[in-house]
Amino acid sequence: MNYPIINFSKKLLILATIAMAFPIQILAEDLATTCKTMSETQNGCQNLSATECRATLEKCAAYYDAESKKIAEDMTKTAKEKDTLAKAVTTLKNKITGLELQIKQGTIMVKGLNVQITETSASINKTTLKIKNSEDQIINILKTTYQEDQKSPIQILLEGSLSDFFSNLAYLENLNSNVSDLLNSTKNLNDYLTGQKTKMDSEVNSLQKIIALQNLQKQESNQAKKEQEQTLKLTEAQYQKQLADKQEAEKKSTAIKAKLFQVAGVSKIPTFGEALEVAKVVSTMVSIRPALLLAVISQESAIGKNVGKCLLTDSNTGVGKRISTGAVIPKLVKPTRDLQPFLSIMNSLGRDPYSSIISCPITTGYDGGSMGPAQFLPSTWNMFATRLKDLLGAPADPWAIKDSFTASAMYLSDLGASAKTTAKEKYAAYRYNGTGTMATIYSNTVMTRAACIQDFIDNGTMTTKCQNMIF
Repeated sequence: MNYPIINFSKKLLILATIAMAFPIQILAEDLATTCKTMSETQNGCQNLSATECRATLEKCAAYYDAESKKIAEDMTKTAKEKDTLAKAVTTLKNKITGLELQIKQGTIMVKGLNVQITETSASINKTTLKIKNSEDQIINILKTTYQEDQKSPIQILLEGSLSDFFSNLAYLENLNSNVSDLLNSTKNLNDYLTGQKTKMDSEVNSLQKIIALQNLQKQESNQAKKEQEQTLKLTEAQYQKQLADKQEAEKKSTAIKAKLFQVAGVSKIPTFGEALEVAKVVSTMVSIRPALLLAVISQESAIGKNVGKCLLTDSNTGVGKRISTGAVIPKLVKPTRDLQPFLSIMNSLGRDPYSSIISCPITTGYDGGSMGPAQFLPSTWNMFATRLKDLLGAPADPWAIKDSFTASAMYLSDLGASAKTTAKEKYAAYRYNGTGTMATIYSNTVMTRAACIQDFIDNGTMTTKCQNMIF
């Protein structure tokens, strides 16, 4: 029986797809485990060839860099959440403070109204008593007037004169009128006071309802504040956990890169291929283009072939000599800037300051004394000594290929080359050499060399013009 080839091919494709789909997670987990082991042990590359070890270390360096970047992004999000929560807590605190002030204000107003109500009630009681007295007076007057009206003319004449009778009656009527007016006035006052008391009672009732509502709002705001503060604490704990994870990833990344640095073997004067590999390794530690770094080293020392032709002869004055002729050079190492740093570097490395080759002056001034493949002046090298020691785990040697490449990369990065744009790289190369016309020529040459090296990295070829420049 003949089976269609196309169906068989489909089956193979399906099986291959399945086989490839599942190991992805396993490989990722294996890489994390492998990288953890390699970062924490001295023999992480056991049972691996040098090439395999280096390739694995490069993967681990990239893995930890990616982990650190991802954690940093998460930390940014968490920091924003912290900021939002902190603002919310502050807003609630301000709201609670405002409500407390309103409650206090309302309570004071209620107390004031209660005092007024008490005073008004006392006034009402007084006016009520006055009304009762006035009514009693009116009753007595009316009784007396009635009694006077009931007397007969004979009785009136017997009790006194007729004129006295009418005078007394007129007085009673006038008194009755005055008392009636007072009664009406007192009743009006009583009505007014009663109305005011009713109004104040109503205001007190309204204020008490507002205060009750404000107290409820305060309780709700307090509860919300407690919940937000609790969330903020959890978010802060999350942020601190992320920070610890990031620091751990960076620590492991540093350990991996240090191991990667150690396995990048080079000869005393490296070949172009060796130098390029070192530049690539360094670029994983300091973020700049390997082509730019190697271009600078090429410009400075022909990649380690020309690190200088002079020696120091006097550690007090900085006087030196040219190796080939023994000619005295009065201004080899600048005493006020580079001599003490140079002697300090020699001491830390256990090197003989009088047999360590340094650059000769180009001009009649103090522009000699540069060290190693990257041609650092001692005072400039010391700017990076601590960072290099932290990264490499030991005092850095300006004449060592790896150390000098790393220092050069740091310097270029600090000058802006980490942006990896033409303008920033050109400026960094310019400042690497100083300033002025010579620095401009220097930076132009470096960028031309970098283009040649980048073409080689990308395509594996180099033009004759570039070869003549680089080699």
